Amino acid sequence: MNVPLPIPGAYVAGEGPPLALLHGVGTDHRAFRPQLVRLHKRFRLIAWDMPGYGMSPVLPETTWPALADALARLLDAQRIDRAHVLGHSIGGMVAQTFAARHPGRLRSLILSATSPAFGKPDGEWQREFVRQRLAPLENGATLRDLAPETVAKLVGPKADKAAREFAIACMAEVPVPAFAAAIKLIVTFDGRGDLPNIGAPTLCLAGERDTNAPAEMMAKMAAKIPGAEYAVLPGVGHLGNIEDPAAFDAAVTEFVEGVENGDR
Repeated sequence: MNVPLPIPGAYVAGEGPPLALLHGVGTDHRAFRPQLVRLHKRFRLIAWDMPGYGMSPVLPETTWPALADALARLLDAQRIDRAHVLGHSIGGMVAQTFAARHPGRLRSLILSATSPAFGKPDGEWQREFVRQRLAPLENGATLRDLAPETVAKLVGPKADKAAREFAIACMAEVPVPAFAAAIKLIVTFDGRGDLPNIGAPTLCLAGERDTNAPAEMMAKMAAKIPGAEYAVLPGVGHLGNIEDPAAFDAAVTEFVEGVENGDR
């Protein structure tokens, strides 16, 4: 295969239609290693490190618009005018913001295990969410300490030992400041008002056993995006691209190639 090439903010592999891969809170570009290996012959893959993660420098201020604009700059650096954008979890929220701020740069949008808003209206739920996830780190624990229990809660029954160990290894390497900043940011997201304005072909890809972004919620999300498609990965939890790469990649490939061929 083409070895992924590190650039500031991303790893790039392959040739073909550009497909940007945006990771979740508890990992970085490495979460997409299965896709970098399996899909590089079909697509030009750009697996970013969200600002503050991996090789990507921290932004002066971490906001949704700033993250979306950082993605636009990354595509500029790769001389890509329009890309297929796949966002997983918080990456899906960045992708939704990107769709709202830079609609002309989307060839298609794939929202994986994500949601159009986070938490409940009163704000107390969000504060408790942040407290529960950051308190152990503030008391001296590391993400390496927390990863096994966290991953066990995220994955579904289809995840084998190798998939679980890989997810744990990814989370163990995330910088604590980046993780903390992302946790504080994620509870502020609300993109519900932008869903009807998404004009690019869109796939909402859910895990059947995902408790973070439940399949039923993602189905409702898809219904609010004009023309969006909806698919479910059986037996999969929140980390579909790691738990069942074959099924995940097949769904993504069918959708993206359909867009490229004018079938969607």
